[in-house]
Amino acid sequence: MPNLVNRLVLEDLRREFKDAEGMLVVSFGGLTVKESEGLRGQLAAKGVKFSMVRNSLAQVALKERGLSMPEAAFAGNTGIAYGKAEAAIHAAKLLTTAEVKKAGKVKIRVGLLEGKILEGKDAEALATVPDRATLQSKLLSCLTGPQRGLVALLNANPSGTARLLKARVDQLEKAGGEPAAPAAPAA
Repeated sequence: MPNLVNRLVLEDLRREFKDAEGMLVVSFGGLTVKESEGLRGQLAAKGVKFSMVRNSLAQVALKERGLSMPEAAFAGNTGIAYGKAEAAIHAAKLLTTAEVKKAGKVKIRVGLLEGKILEGKDAEALATVPDRATLQSKLLSCLTGPQRGLVALLNANPSGTARLLKARVDQLEKAGGEPAAPAAPAA
C-alpha cells in the first residue's frame, strides 16, 4: 500500500473498527445515492455508523484486529455497518425490513457480535433479538411479578370483605330501609 490515500483510509478504518462490538458486512449493489443516503440516515438515527469500504483495506483493518472474515464477504460493493453490540442488532432489523428486502439491493453477508463472527443467516437472525429497552422491561416484569402477586393476595381478603359489606348496605338501601345501625356493645 504505497499510496498515501490508502494509508490514511486504512488508519481511519482501524480507528473506527477498534471499539466496534457489532458489525454487519453488507453488499449494496444497485443502490441509488438517494436510497443510500436514506439508509445511512436511518442507521445513524439508531446509533449505527455505516461506511462503504474498499474490500482490501477493510480486510487488512479487520485482520489487524484479529478478525478473519470469509473472503466471499468482501466481493463487489461492500458496506460495513458498525458500532456497539446493540447497533448491530438495530442495523440487522433495518436491513431486513420488508421494504429493504423487496428492493433486493442490500444483502447481509457476514456479521460480528461481541467478537464472534456470524454467517449471513445468523447475522440476519439478529433482527429477531429484542432491543435493550425491551429486554430490560421484560426482566423488570419477571422480577416484580411475584411481589405484585403477593400484594394482590394479601390485599384480596380485606378488599373482598369491604366489597361484601358495601354490597349488603346497597342491598338493604334498595329494599327500602336504612341499614341497621351497629348494635351497641353490651355493658
